[in-house]
Amino acid sequence: MADLNLNRRKFIQSTSAVLTLSALQTNGLAFTNPSKNLRVGLIGAGWYGKSDLFRLMQVRDIDVAAICDVDNNHLQEAGKLISERQVSRKIPALYTDYRKMLAEHKFDLVLIGTPDHWHARQAIDTMRAGAHIYLQKPVSIDVLEGEAILQTARKLNKKVQVGTQRRSTPHLLDAKQRVIDQGLLGKIAQVEMCCYYHMRQNGNPPLQPVPDFLDYEMWSGPAPLRPYDGLPHGGWWRTFMEYGNGITGDMGMHMFDAVRWLLQLKWPTKISASGGIFVQKEGKSNIPDTQTAIFEYPDLNCVWQMRSWGTAADTEYPWAFIIYGEKGTLKGSVMKYEFIPIGKGERIAMDVVYEKEEFPEDLKEPRIELHTAPATRQHMRNLLSAIEKDHLPVADIEEGHISTSSCILANLSMLLKRPLVYDPIKKICIDDPEATRHLRRPYRAPWQHPYTI
Repeated sequence: MADLNLNRRKFIQSTSAVLTLSALQTNGLAFTNPSKNLRVGLIGAGWYGKSDLFRLMQVRDIDVAAICDVDNNHLQEAGKLISERQVSRKIPALYTDYRKMLAEHKFDLVLIGTPDHWHARQAIDTMRAGAHIYLQKPVSIDVLEGEAILQTARKLNKKVQVGTQRRSTPHLLDAKQRVIDQGLLGKIAQVEMCCYYHMRQNGNPPLQPVPDFLDYEMWSGPAPLRPYDGLPHGGWWRTFMEYGNGITGDMGMHMFDAVRWLLQLKWPTKISASGGIFVQKEGKSNIPDTQTAIFEYPDLNCVWQMRSWGTAADTEYPWAFIIYGEKGTLKGSVMKYEFIPIGKGERIAMDVVYEKEEFPEDLKEPRIELHTAPATRQHMRNLLSAIEKDHLPVADIEEGHISTSSCILANLSMLLKRPLVYDPIKKICIDDPEATRHLRRPYRAPWQHPYTI
């Protein structure tokens, strides 16, 4: 078959696309217009929190009843933008403390788009308040936070869709259907994943007063209170391990989750990693600039590499996965995929799907990731279906927890300089008491860690 380089219109017309769209509908991703008007809240009204909410508003009429952000500028801007998109034109109630918002409103669904160090505490508090959740990844920054979210979701029967939207990405769904599910790769024994983006902020900003519009104490929450050296928004917070899991836990988690979904993998049997700050030593950043991790399965190694300096190994796939089989190779990214067979087999390829014709408002939204918008919309439809029909969403919290915690364990392996074997039943690192102690980070008072033994 000739190479497929498809735009949206051609995609819909192709036979394989019809099958893919049919699969999306079967899994609750079709457009619906149920009579119940969902009451929705948003915690974290910055760039990505608003973006997720706007994708939800594109596929379902909802009542955005309230939003929360510790930055009053974010809050006011988000309130105005939401009112312009709401059918009611109503400005949602505005809060700077999510606990007060949850106490004063009854939500069906809450979107959480705060920095990573807040995800577990806010997710659990939200479920206890009675709402289902769309939770941005990673779900946690320690392993037992993730266990606590999973336990709470199952106990309360709350649906949690994690923002690992590769599982809802049209061209990757096509790759799964046409390549993986058809067995075109044959025996698979090696996977490579990578990110070579120069995304590690490494400045040396001076200390400064906290601006009046930001509640920095609440922004830090359970994390250490770093001396204030400028607004943490825009990625500055991601450069510190106090608030996240580094590039491995951010970008690597996406690709590892995609590979696990494609190959139906669960917990790795062993995780090892090495790396550190090898090049970019001049700034305040304390996340690694170089890292290699190996997630081991029986007869299969999934190898992750990241560098925030230098050039990509393959400039066509700077953030990607490559699945090696005995019959061919599958390369995938957020922008495309291609199957390269060994011998005389047919090459299969497909580019990212855009929905500019169906959703022209995308073109007017500042900072929107156009290539991700269709996947996020499909992710939202799937979550709505899970809530209404009582099934697990495609990126259920258990899957998000495995992908998140595997990357956290890779960071821990790098720190301790030894491989780790995690037992998800006993919640320990086998034969490693020191590593087990690291599965739960200390919380800054008065916040309490959600996992209790």
